[in-house]
Amino acid sequence: MNPKRNQSFAHLFIILGASFWGVTGLFVENLYEFGFTPWQVVAVRLSISSLILFIMLAIMGRRYLKIRLKDIPSFIGLGIVSIAMFNWCYFEVIERASLSVAVIFVYLSPVFTAAVASLLYKEKITFQKITAILFTLLGCGLVIEFFPIGGVSVSGFTMILGTLSGLFCSSFSIIGKYMSELYHPLTLTLYSLIPGSAFMVPTSSIWEQGALFLNREVWIYILGISIISTIFAYILFTLGLSYVESSKASILSSFELVVSVMVGLLLLNEVLTRWQVTGFFFVFLSLFLTVFTFRKKWFKRYFYNEASAK
Repeated sequence: MNPKRNQSFAHLFIILGASFWGVTGLFVENLYEFGFTPWQVVAVRLSISSLILFIMLAIMGRRYLKIRLKDIPSFIGLGIVSIAMFNWCYFEVIERASLSVAVIFVYLSPVFTAAVASLLYKEKITFQKITAILFTLLGCGLVIEFFPIGGVSVSGFTMILGTLSGLFCSSFSIIGKYMSELYHPLTLTLYSLIPGSAFMVPTSSIWEQGALFLNREVWIYILGISIISTIFAYILFTLGLSYVESSKASILSSFELVVSVMVGLLLLNEVLTRWQVTGFFFVFLSLFLTVFTFRKKWFKRYFYNEASAK
């Protein structure tokens, strides 16, 4: 298949995966109303997702269950660091500061991803990529109205946790890029979720919520967050990561925020402000800069022709 076509599909898969992450709030907010804590929601999300995907592969694709023992540390890194620890830091920042502050820190991840990927995978840090990262940060800040309202003071420890959340978030693109060249997205997703589940469940006291699991409505939201916002999201993102630079994938994942806000706008009767509209513009512009590569030859030819015409 044409490499350019592969990359085009990869961009689409990453954006779709990020979109599925973006609807997570729909399921999470309803689970909170039933009495689940954020930590318990993550524990349920990872454990049920692992179970569903394992059963599916055991029945229809056992070949995807095979991994090499030497790759187990990488899977543990993805599950505990990239997923579990990211969620812990993220929720801690929300509790200590606000959701807006937490989101700003998370979208530092393209910066970390670009820096680390340039060292590990020799990915070029181009002017276009830097511009896309800056537009992503600015756009996300405007969408959540951290800019220009701001006015939020955070402690030093909260800033450390926030920075770690961005770093842990970026680690999925970094480690996942390497692992995506060795394993199918189904395998990579399953064995990333299992260590995260093993870490989260024992520390969540989820057994104290046993009565809630008898409620059918609760299971609608659990299956929604597990199948749509976890299994589908990670498989699509990982599939796209196979053909795209990890730094570009990290930038494209900012589409998650766009979907989150649109869900609030269309389904939760939230109002879109002019600052958020401006933020959307910058986010879409960053996506455009990431997807379309402008060659130096194109610029030279364009400006040369313009100069000649004059």
